[in-house]
Amino acid sequence: MRARLLPLLVILMAGTLLALGFPLAASLAAGQQQRVVVDRIDDSARFAALAQFVVDAEGSGSTGTDERQATLRLELARYQELYGIRAGIFYRDDKAMAQSPGWWQLPESGEGRRAFEEALAGRRSHDPAQVWPWQTHGKLLVVSPVVLDGDVVAVVATESPTDLMRGRILKGWLLIAAGLAAAMLVAFGAALRLTGWVLRPVRTLDAAAHGIATGRMNSRVAAAGGPPELQRLARSFNEMADNVEEVLEQQRAFVADASHQLRNPLAALLLRIELLALELPEGNEEIASVRAEGKRLTQVLDDLLDLALAEHASAEISLTDVGALAAERVAAWRPYAEEKGVRLKGTGRCAVTGWADPIALSSALDAVIDNALKFTPPGEEVEVEVAVPAAGRTVHVVVADRGPGLTEDELLRVGDRFWRSGRHQNVKGSGLGLSISRALLAAGGGTLSYATNPPHGLRVTVAVPRTDPHAS
Repeated sequence: MRARLLPLLVILMAGTLLALGFPLAASLAAGQQQRVVVDRIDDSARFAALAQFVVDAEGSGSTGTDERQATLRLELARYQELYGIRAGIFYRDDKAMAQSPGWWQLPESGEGRRAFEEALAGRRSHDPAQVWPWQTHGKLLVVSPVVLDGDVVAVVATESPTDLMRGRILKGWLLIAAGLAAAMLVAFGAALRLTGWVLRPVRTLDAAAHGIATGRMNSRVAAAGGPPELQRLARSFNEMADNVEEVLEQQRAFVADASHQLRNPLAALLLRIELLALELPEGNEEIASVRAEGKRLTQVLDDLLDLALAEHASAEISLTDVGALAAERVAAWRPYAEEKGVRLKGTGRCAVTGWADPIALSSALDAVIDNALKFTPPGEEVEVEVAVPAAGRTVHVVVADRGPGLTEDELLRVGDRFWRSGRHQNVKGSGLGLSISRALLAAGGGTLSYATNPPHGLRVTVAVPRTDPHAS
């Protein structure tokens, strides 16, 4: 969940920062250009004052006109030499009063021509188009009118290079980018803390729910930390777990008590049947049928009591040599398999450790191997393989038989209490053996799973953890 929530928060924060960063960058560029434009307007005002003296001298026929024009040209030349800015004063007919460099003229079309016409109309030209850092050949043309006695007699034009301005804009953009990157890192750290704070109770709740699902009914959630809604959910979960544990405990107690209480009357009944059989002819079919049903009922009661004890008892897990234990159970069951004409062999790793209750694991393997031998016809094979999957977190003991197997629907029900396939009702058993095995394994963090074994047969996988499931 964190892998989905964190990218969403990061994308939202990045979008917000970019939405703030782009206008800020554009505003910075506009501010730098406006600063240059204002400087050019101030310079134009000074040149316009000098131009007014020249125009005034020309109108009065004064002999100082040439001297004033020379002074104006000298000022423009110094200005261009110091700042690299082209400047000129042009009459209404485009004729130059003075310019530096001497060959420079106003453009005959485009934005420069429109600025010239606006200045002739008595208005300062509009601000030039924005120059961006990547426009290496960009120029800033600023045109201002020269007014004498209320009339526009000439215009002052300046054309500035933009290298310094673009450098300042780029430097400002780098500072903005650095600020945004720092803000993004801070926001990412805050998002990590926020998602951790929100999802930590969820992970704890998930672990507790998994613990209850695998048989650890004492799993609970500490109702502290996280949003108030999750704290309430944790308290509700604990209340539900308490109620479920109480109901299951009552059920276990009832099953155990009922099984125990029924054994004595059943034993007395079987004893009377044996006494009655002594008075009847030997080989009486009715007595034999009653004996068989009585023994079957005794086995069911014993299995019910074992199941209740298995679900109630806590596992005493320890580091166990699973390979050696599996080999031991294969050796113990091999004479029975040979008697049935079934080949029983052990394969896989002979030395691998896992955390399990040795007695519970041994009982589970006995039940699974017994079940495999029970349904495997003579001449076929049962294989017990010890393996460690690629992830390496569990140890698997896989018991694969060549019996009739189960259908997809039957695989969903195998292991349920008292359930037996309709095709195998004539096979001896109570339908509780795999349920008992699953309960024994679950107490120590183990699992029991089922799959088909092509072309026919069943694969039962007993899995135990390689690390201590109760370690903090």
